[in-house]
Amino acid sequence: MSHSTEHIRNIALTGHAAAGKSTLLEALLLAGGAIQSPGSIERGNTISDSDAQEKARGHSIDNCVASVDHGDCHLNLIDTAGYDDFRGGTLSALAAVETAAIVVNAVNGIEHGTRRMMLHARQRGLARMLVINKIDFDGADLAALVDALRQEFGTECLPVNLPAGHGSRVLDCFFHKDGVTDFSSLAEAHQRIIDQVVEISETTMDVYLDAGEAALTPQQLHDAFEQCLREGHLVPICFVSARTGAGVREFLELAERLLPNPAEGNPPPFVRADGTPLPVGPDPTGHVVADVFKIVNDPFVGKLGVFRVWQGTVRRDSQLLIDDNRKPFKVGHLLRLQGKTHVEIEAAIPGDIAAVSKVEDIHFDAVLHDSHDEDAISLAPLAFPSPMFSLAVRTRHKGHEQKLSNALARLAEEDPCFRVEHHKELNETVVRGLSELHLKVMLERMRERYDVEVDTHPPRIAYRETIAASADGHHRHKKQTGGAGQFGEVFLRVEPLARGAGFEFVDEVKGGVIPGQFLPAIEKGVRQAMEHGAIAGFPLQDLRVTVYDGKHHAVDSKEVAFISAGRKAFIDAVGKAKPIVLEPIVNVEVAVPEHHVGDVTGALAAKRARILGTDTQRGGERVIKAQAPLAELTDYPTELKSMTGGRGRYSLDLSHYEAVPPAVQKQLGESWKPRVEED
Repeated sequence: MSHSTEHIRNIALTGHAAAGKSTLLEALLLAGGAIQSPGSIERGNTISDSDAQEKARGHSIDNCVASVDHGDCHLNLIDTAGYDDFRGGTLSALAAVETAAIVVNAVNGIEHGTRRMMLHARQRGLARMLVINKIDFDGADLAALVDALRQEFGTECLPVNLPAGHGSRVLDCFFHKDGVTDFSSLAEAHQRIIDQVVEISETTMDVYLDAGEAALTPQQLHDAFEQCLREGHLVPICFVSARTGAGVREFLELAERLLPNPAEGNPPPFVRADGTPLPVGPDPTGHVVADVFKIVNDPFVGKLGVFRVWQGTVRRDSQLLIDDNRKPFKVGHLLRLQGKTHVEIEAAIPGDIAAVSKVEDIHFDAVLHDSHDEDAISLAPLAFPSPMFSLAVRTRHKGHEQKLSNALARLAEEDPCFRVEHHKELNETVVRGLSELHLKVMLERMRERYDVEVDTHPPRIAYRETIAASADGHHRHKKQTGGAGQFGEVFLRVEPLARGAGFEFVDEVKGGVIPGQFLPAIEKGVRQAMEHGAIAGFPLQDLRVTVYDGKHHAVDSKEVAFISAGRKAFIDAVGKAKPIVLEPIVNVEVAVPEHHVGDVTGALAAKRARILGTDTQRGGERVIKAQAPLAELTDYPTELKSMTGGRGRYSLDLSHYEAVPPAVQKQLGESWKPRVEED
């Protein structure tokens, strides 16, 4: 199909796990003729769950791009994971769309993932819609659910269609007034949403008040509706049953007639190398500007970069640049994705979602462009949750260390919330993720894809050290070995900085007593000491080091001498500056059934947690909010499962670092066996 930007709709299907997003995608593709028969989760043959881990577990792990044509429109649909464990890909998908369709399980109602995705979509400035799925299931109280959605998310949440025949069909109430529904009057629902839409602008309101609804043209209604979506003045509610297909065609009709197209959305803030904004618009004849929001390392087609075009037209065999304008590559294969199936296309216009293959330098969040006038084009980094769960890994078979390194690097390219770190002082490789399940899935993928098996063990907690007072330090480094000697003397001062401020190095040397070329060597020595810690072996942070005096020798002063002098002067100062150990404190949200609240809060309090409050959720569930030391939560997944019979779930986000209790600091210090460094 040949389409223009105005005929594209980009929609992310998001929401809580088990809401039926993958099944809904199948139903939409079937209704639009993109597939001939629907797949199922049970058979493991859905478009979106093609990975071996997804099939085995019966739920999505990665986001999946597919498209369908309806009428004059081309819809790009991105199915996303519902579990918090895999929300890195979900959040990256929001960067490529104008609309977030938050799918709600009609039986379970508002869940943790519903709230989270409504919040993320609103923060991203996306049009939002609530899609109530499973409307024909037993136990679904649709009228009560609509009331709950309006109470939870605001009165701007209004049905644009309504179920009828006990969920066997769906009736439009935006363009139509007549019909019998399972609840509410179609005429009343129609009037409520028209009243909400027309008040978005004075022009539309004046026409409506003067001549009534009949005087409003379809274009005026579309423009007002779309403006309401962009400004959050309206969150439409629509009903579907992905199982029977009820409401699916109405969803496609709504997308075609009323949802914003890429020309009506707001592009992300691209910037030039000098930090000035780069205006970007949906002009197919302009310079190409596209953003990579997904990386796939496919064993058959190689590395795949999935991108959204914001400006210009990407053509097969054209030349594109990545970020800094230094490494052009040829678009040898330009692909449209239908799940794991790749279809060659000739061009991708503004609003299109496409992919390029076999480009090794491409990476997540890369900006692709063809403008030689710019030194570099970049985007502000997207905000992702901090990966707080960690495992230390080592190869099970000797000689596979490089194989392990390559496999971990490939996995980290694909998932913005999967991190790999190598701790030199411990010779330990640590992987970090959002949960125990997240890490388990990633390591199983590594075994299946790259044939790398690992043994794991808990890593050391990412403690840090800092100082609580100011102090001065001094060291004279002097060596004479018969030939040219080594000499360097340093006086410096250490001062504490605010938590999270990092490290500052200040030069206050007067009179050239230390030549300027040796200041970087002193800083290098200081940084070496900071890496190894002062009292428990953890990196130092949040302090300022000021070098204010010293001595040098015209012949014997060398860089190595000032590295040693700087390191030992720093250690001398820190020892007198009341060093303390800091521990990571995390924000904890635990969702549990009402009758488990007491057990869970008591267990958290025993872990030095501060309980901040609780929120009530629909369905008798409570969300407990707390802050707790990460070190106390290493076995929390097992404990929570045991306490709640598997019905509890939780999420963690790094909050800040704070000092450990004196008893913990003493224990950490006693267990540290610092290596004595000799010059």
